Amino acid sequence: MAGLMVDFIISLDGYAAADGWPGFWGMEGPEYLAWLDGDAEKRHTSLMGATTYRLMSGFAAEMPGEPGFAELTAMPKVVFSSTLRAPLTWGNTELVNGDPVSAVRDMKRRGTRPLRTLGSLTLCRTLLRAGLVDRFRVVVFPVITGATGKERIFDEYPDVTLDLVESHTFDGRLQLLEYVPTVLEGRP
Repeated sequence: MAGLMVDFIISLDGYAAADGWPGFWGMEGPEYLAWLDGDAEKRHTSLMGATTYRLMSGFAAEMPGEPGFAELTAMPKVVFSSTLRAPLTWGNTELVNGDPVSAVRDMKRRGTRPLRTLGSLTLCRTLLRAGLVDRFRVVVFPVITGATGKERIFDEYPDVTLDLVESHTFDGRLQLLEYVPTVLEGRP
């Protein structure tokens, strides 16, 4: 059975990005980039929604030989969308127009390759609410982007407790935190 990990990079105040800031808030370091480039980080199927697909496939088309995008193009990807139409142009990408909860439940049951989300805040929230997320991982970048931050990650999430199962510091400043989530049915 395949496991599902929700995987985010975030600012300390919980944003996925910020206006005017470069990717990774300009704070990616050699240790973090080497970890991202490692084999273990490439042996999964990426799950995403239409907005993330449009963004990432556009980057991949603009920078086909760029490290990171070439590998991501080669990886299996599944896009959940009611607005996109097949065939999709980004290689190794399957389109699912139906219910993502049913599709991911079936993928977990049938598959052995790990599943991991790529961005896709709404998809992640939906899968977490459905109880399908086995691991929840964030890499926290030491910036607060209160004035320029966009895409607050945890808005509209259910209440969730998180049991820490792994942590690591990259480049003396980036914090990886990996948890097993439990969605709460009511107040704790």
